[in-house]
Amino acid sequence: MQKTEIPVFFTIDDSYAPYLGVAIASMKENVSHKYDYEIIIVEQDLSEESRKKLWTLEEPGFSIRFVRMDSTPGEITDREENRLRCDYFTLTIYYRLFIADMFPEYDKAIYIDSDVVIPGDISELYQIDLGECLIGACPDHSISDVPELVRYTGEAVGMKKGKYINSGVLLLNLKKMREVSLGSHFLGLLSRYHFDCIAPDQDYLNAMCKGKILYLDKKWDAMPVKGREPLKDPQIIHFNLFEKPWRYSGVAYEDIFWHYAKKTDFYGEIRMLKENYGEDQKHSDSDCLNLLIEKACTIPQTETTFRKMKERGVKIEL
Repeated sequence: MQKTEIPVFFTIDDSYAPYLGVAIASMKENVSHKYDYEIIIVEQDLSEESRKKLWTLEEPGFSIRFVRMDSTPGEITDREENRLRCDYFTLTIYYRLFIADMFPEYDKAIYIDSDVVIPGDISELYQIDLGECLIGACPDHSISDVPELVRYTGEAVGMKKGKYINSGVLLLNLKKMREVSLGSHFLGLLSRYHFDCIAPDQDYLNAMCKGKILYLDKKWDAMPVKGREPLKDPQIIHFNLFEKPWRYSGVAYEDIFWHYAKKTDFYGEIRMLKENYGEDQKHSDSDCLNLLIEKACTIPQTETTFRKMKERGVKIEL
């Protein structure tokens, strides 16, 4: 009897290949063997060396394939409002918005950012019934203790407190996303309004999918948040924003990350990156966080926000 195949998508450029290696290695060790898995890496400028290292993680029932994507439909460009965390631009954050159109052979899939470690069984996430919802995701707990960011998600994006989701782990209803033309709708909003955002793909997904989001248990997107106790049973650990164990020590869940990092061909490279992460880079992280909060305070005052356009009758939600 043929096993059900579970498609899992990642989108990266070469700089995140080492951390993707850790994500895949941890996933592979913890999946149920009742299913087969296809890991689809949608990539930009991935080196041949990184590709070979990632391919070493492939085994029967756990396939890895690469899909090169040099550009995104609509020619998304490096504008300030399109930058991740306000400090850098990468096309890869937008690729998740086009998975439904790029891969019509799938009706359902999982998308995961590459800055994760996965001590849980990913097949349990896949089995969750989405019903008529477009996506399944967890509220973004990394911002819940930052009043300026909570205010931003309500006043600019239009999401009630605790309802603004993180787009780093998504259960995707690809069939439904195609039916409502999510990719085309996103491009239409982007090209016409150029909404200023603090997290571009994430803000658009929240605004467009509002009312059609299945909220998942926080164990599927556990984040290290200073001052909060780590979860006892995290299934996916997401090193969101700047709290990353390959940059800083004392990060929650770091022992789990390094446990799996040691099992990859990227371990030496990751250790070296950690040792060479200097004070200038740490100061830059701090500056970027301050800029993020500053933008969160000013964007709601502008004339073109998701919430204001919706109030004026613009179709935002799908």
